[in-house]
Amino acid sequence: MKSEKNDHVKEPDIEYGLYTYADYLTWEMDEMVELIKGKIFKRDIAAPALNHQRISMHLSNKFYNFLRGKTCQVFHAPFDVRLPVKSRKNQDIDTVVQPDICVVCDPAKLDAAGCLGAPDLVVEILSPGNNKRELKNKYEVYEEAGVREYWVIHPNEQTLLIYSLVEGRYQASRFFVPGDEVTSACLPSFFLDLEEIFEE
Repeated sequence: MKSEKNDHVKEPDIEYGLYTYADYLTWEMDEMVELIKGKIFKRDIAAPALNHQRISMHLSNKFYNFLRGKTCQVFHAPFDVRLPVKSRKNQDIDTVVQPDICVVCDPAKLDAAGCLGAPDLVVEILSPGNNKRELKNKYEVYEEAGVREYWVIHPNEQTLLIYSLVEGRYQASRFFVPGDEVTSACLPSFFLDLEEIFEE
């Protein structure tokens, strides 16, 4: 999973350990993990549910088609997003996440390892095992890092909530539901019909 291999890597302590991106690069783990403020969070072991996959594909395609020929680019998991605070050095970065979908408009943030710095827009699609991580932990790190828009999609309830960064703090939209038309402050003229995203 990681780009560097090490036969003498100590298994990380998921319960109590605090780690950095430099540690993350040395791990050989069978499952996807994220690092949030130094703590390890396992991604769901099971493959995403069918609705999750459908929504992810629909929305990724909408972003991709809209962004063709533009500076902004869309990426989907697995794709490492490193969110530096103190410095951009691997040993100082303690948050590495893999959003379901993200849009990056500054090419300077992209490198061979993924994205270094805050994407402009992040989409997380909830599943039973990750609601707490998305709604609390990731909310905090996305806000602190300066992610301009954070979209949270609940497949079962068929809702979309958009957090927009205003003077360094997130402001929540109302819940959008099928039949609503959604736009993005990050992507002028982007238009999304939620009926298409949630269709069976």
